[in-house]
Amino acid sequence: MVGVLSQGLFAFLLLGGVLADARREVGFGTNYVVSWGKEHFRSLDEGREVQLLMDKTSGAGFASKLNYRSGFFAMKIKIPGRDTAGVVTAFYLTTGNRIEHEELDFEFLGNVEGQPIILQTNVFANGIGNREHRVRLWFDPSEDFHTYQILWNAYQIVLYKNQRSKKVSYPTKPMRIEGTLWDGEDRATDGGRKKTNWAFAPFKANFQGFNIDGCSSTARDCRSPKYWWNTRKYRRLDAHQQQAYENTRKHVVYDYCTDRKRYPMPPPECPHRHD
Repeated sequence: MVGVLSQGLFAFLLLGGVLADARREVGFGTNYVVSWGKEHFRSLDEGREVQLLMDKTSGAGFASKLNYRSGFFAMKIKIPGRDTAGVVTAFYLTTGNRIEHEELDFEFLGNVEGQPIILQTNVFANGIGNREHRVRLWFDPSEDFHTYQILWNAYQIVLYKNQRSKKVSYPTKPMRIEGTLWDGEDRATDGGRKKTNWAFAPFKANFQGFNIDGCSSTARDCRSPKYWWNTRKYRRLDAHQQQAYENTRKHVVYDYCTDRKRYPMPPPECPHRHD
């Protein structure tokens, strides 16, 4: 499976298996805890899989025990199926506060039954976000597990090349990993015009793959090449990844870099998108 977003500063890649972790899978409790909605959380297969449920009373979420400053973060996800308009399944890194908030996220925006799912990404740095991209997925992410990955180092957040020389804000603060399932009917599907059909509740999202390759925020130097994700190989997209990026752009349905109503002058991280 391949996917991607953006051009300029950031380029999200979803390249299942490209950076696959061959280690023995660890259970949920090794690296994660339930952060909210405990009554809507289920542990399956001796902790090798978890399920979040959402009904009218609540959704649920989990978070990593540690914060990280760099690393490779992956999760296998199967989102809710059937009529899921208004239902949001998310996997992201976040500082978890509102002051100079930073975040890198995947949000799966549910849809009415039979319609394609939209994957939205966003980036927050120093409290500034509004870097959304939306891709109309060409596969059904509710039929099976797919792997979603974020590579974050000092050179790229696959998401793309660090261009801080252009004074573009770039996430650098410690962030934790979170997975959530929540009601976003006010904005998620068709700008909030399609509401949640509670007749299909409880909605269920399943997660697997709880290994973490990350540099803890307490470490001395999270840019060190002793971490494999900081080595030269991972400082830029290779030819295969670049082609994956170009292929996926065919499915982009919204790109903030080309939104002239919102940005009459393109943001500085969009140097090649002035047309």
